[in-house]
Amino acid sequence: MANPGAGVAAFNPPLTNASTSDWIVVIAGALGALMATLDISITNAALPQIQGQIGASGTEGTWISTGYLMAEIVMIPLTAWLTRVFGLRNFLIGNAILFSLFSILCGLSETLPQMVIGRLGQGFAGGAMIPTAQVLVATRLPRHQMPIGMTMFGLIVLLGPLLGPVLGGTLTENFSWRWCFFLNIPVCALLLVMLSQGLKKSPADWQALFKADWLGIIGLTVGLSALTVVLEEGNRERWFESTHIIVLSLLAVAGIALLLVAQQLTKTPIVRLKLLLNPRFASVIAIVFVVGCGLYCVAFLLPQFLSNIAGFNAQQSGAVMLMSGLPAFVMMPILPRLIGRVDTRIMVMLGLGCLAGSCLLAMGLTADSVGDSFTRTQLLLGLGQVMAMMPLNQASMSCVPAHEAGEAAGIYNMARNLGGSVGLALLGTFIERRNSFHDDTLRDAVTVQSVEAQTHLAAATQGFFAAHGDLAHARLQALGQLASEIQVQAQVMTYSETFYGLGIALLLCLPIALFLKKPPAGTPLSTGH
Repeated sequence: MANPGAGVAAFNPPLTNASTSDWIVVIAGALGALMATLDISITNAALPQIQGQIGASGTEGTWISTGYLMAEIVMIPLTAWLTRVFGLRNFLIGNAILFSLFSILCGLSETLPQMVIGRLGQGFAGGAMIPTAQVLVATRLPRHQMPIGMTMFGLIVLLGPLLGPVLGGTLTENFSWRWCFFLNIPVCALLLVMLSQGLKKSPADWQALFKADWLGIIGLTVGLSALTVVLEEGNRERWFESTHIIVLSLLAVAGIALLLVAQQLTKTPIVRLKLLLNPRFASVIAIVFVVGCGLYCVAFLLPQFLSNIAGFNAQQSGAVMLMSGLPAFVMMPILPRLIGRVDTRIMVMLGLGCLAGSCLLAMGLTADSVGDSFTRTQLLLGLGQVMAMMPLNQASMSCVPAHEAGEAAGIYNMARNLGGSVGLALLGTFIERRNSFHDDTLRDAVTVQSVEAQTHLAAATQGFFAAHGDLAHARLQALGQLASEIQVQAQVMTYSETFYGLGIALLLCLPIALFLKKPPAGTPLSTGH
């Protein structure tokens, strides 16, 4: 008698799990991505000490962060092409070595030029590690294990920037700011061992170097690097009041125009923008751009609020920021199963709703807010990050053919970083203008005709007079205290409006999420297009 299950077994062969070497490679890629994302923000807490040591002013010191971001955002879309040129194994090992050497240069720097060169080198090497980690998950893991790998990658991308300031502040306070860079050396050594063991030798394709889309490469490099500097420095330079910003803006436009021209003239452009003609992939990129904008802005806003308004020190601020990482750890065991079983659109929309809810809840924060108020917003923020970003990571890989995974990963990560740069540029301008508006409005309301203001001043003057017995000095102190209170309240109102704007922008992404589609169970990666 024939076995009735034989036919079913023939059409449903047993699932093959990834090998040990596959997992070693995936974990190595994740470790490299963690190192790259960590170094984006690890210098933030140590910036004053670094500037003092290398003799850089406040404005010059911003290049310590800007240089890294500029190099990283240029390198990310070039990664797929460079992987083909050098071979995956050679490329990753080379980047790990370069990241170590440039980290050593940063740690030994005594001048600003040395530090900026080191950070540029770090950015180029680190920028290659982020999309490569995503590609390793997509190409080394079978379909049913991809959610685990994508969860690992997504958690690293989320937690790296959160851990950076905390780790940087701890190392600077207890050891030296130089250890923010020397820390990379043992991590890179471990990374080199794992890559050497897990990756087989892959041939280089030097023909790809000579046949490359050099017009697109030049346009991409000039356009993105100039655009990043414009976005980072624009508000500080008063935007188009600065000749420097005007020249860079023209360079950015020219570079992007060259990139677009190359799309038409080259059969294999350096960045395959035609992938955006796929509605599913385009919807992922649109959402990631806005979510990247929101996450970068919140990551900037909250520490500023905690330090300038709530009066938290660096350690307290770090503890509050880290709370947003708790949902990621709690959901780590169940998230891969959710991604595989729950409709991507539902998860992303729930995530966007949580992110928007966190921002709208943060509108109620005041100078008197305590830990519980921040706990609610941070936990909701962390839940939203996990629910939105993890499915998007997998969706970006699932809706393109396997051979285009590298290009897709480059566009995905570039969109997230560009969203963050655009968001921070708009945020800086918005905060400056709205803060000035609220400050002027409150000062205009505090006049000699204001009974409440005069009562407040009188009470404060009496308090200071009772303390030292000098009436004139007491009046000056009372006026200074009132001016400080006006400034704080203006900032509170500005932050409230900013959180509101971020929340609305995230809610507007909900309809875009409807274009996403959960890939059918067991569908090969190459048929997702």
